[in-house]
Amino acid sequence: MKTRRDLLKAGAALAATAAADANAALRPPARPRTLLILGGTGFIGPHLTREAQRLGWKVTHFNRGKKSVEGLEGVETLIGDRKGKLDALRNRRWDAMVDDTGYIPKYCHMSAQLLGPEVRYALFISSISVYDSFAHPNDEHSPLGKLTDPEAEEVTDTTYGPMKVLCEHYNAQAFAKRLSIVRPGYIVGPLDPTDRFTYWPVRYARGGEMLVPGTPDDPIQIIDVRDLTGWMMQLVNARTQGTFNAVSAPHQFTMGQLLQACRDAAPDAKTQVTWVPEAFLARQWKPEELDLPPWAPLSGDSAGASLTSSTLATRAGLRCRPLEETVRDTLQWFRTLPSERQAKLHAGLDAQREDETLRAWHKSEKAG
Repeated sequence: MKTRRDLLKAGAALAATAAADANAALRPPARPRTLLILGGTGFIGPHLTREAQRLGWKVTHFNRGKKSVEGLEGVETLIGDRKGKLDALRNRRWDAMVDDTGYIPKYCHMSAQLLGPEVRYALFISSISVYDSFAHPNDEHSPLGKLTDPEAEEVTDTTYGPMKVLCEHYNAQAFAKRLSIVRPGYIVGPLDPTDRFTYWPVRYARGGEMLVPGTPDDPIQIIDVRDLTGWMMQLVNARTQGTFNAVSAPHQFTMGQLLQACRDAAPDAKTQVTWVPEAFLARQWKPEELDLPPWAPLSGDSAGASLTSSTLATRAGLRCRPLEETVRDTLQWFRTLPSERQAKLHAGLDAQREDETLRAWHKSEKAG
């Protein structure tokens, strides 16, 4: 039986709990964490914004205001320009920042210097293009490209990577041990404006004879934008420090698996896949035409391009969804676009060039 003393103790405990609950109700709710995204309305930005909001972050976009994020409520937009028009960012503080639009070093330097004292943590989206060579597989410690002119503003195939290197450097200076640098490869999935990956399921669904370079065993490396942005928010939440290659693991995906996923996504397409060897294509096409992302030649300067190490990112929590899911969702999204947009892919093989190459390949096969 409970004694009188036990009953008194129980009553006191209940009273204390009730008082604590009453005090908690009077306290204002905890301030939501604030996230600044430099950009936010392109490809990565909308996915990143949705994930941040799902996790309870209050999101601010800084951009030129020329695009809108449909369906996203509660996003504050600050109008400005990376090219020196940063007044909207002054006298503001954020818990974290993601730089989604840092390409030109001198302007990246300006924003990093301004925001360094005002942001508790930063994540800079770089690129595996920073590496000096792809003749061999790279990891985060591989040699980086060098920019001959730090004031350069023109982004080209040769300057893009070295520009990102210098942008990384400026961010490291400004944020010191409050920074993670993420180096994606081919970012794919819904909202991708480049069509580099989208070409494959769309072309397969069109039917007919389809040229595919190399062999079914050729490795490819991608990262679904949803996996990338979900993981980046993990880094932001934990304030993780480090540099990471954000790509699928070497040999995790192959061109054969990509084409099988295309078949699964468009089972009614009457498509005949013809694999054309890399050596034959090299004789038929100019060197720049051999680049059919996410495929790359397995010899010469690009021999290691699809074998970039992702070990550090995997240890930090990066995971890749099944290729079948990415292909299916990409094709479904593309089919929602206006008909004029669907009629004009921004990447992939031109139909005439594909047909000419296939005829030449079949002719060479007959000649033995």
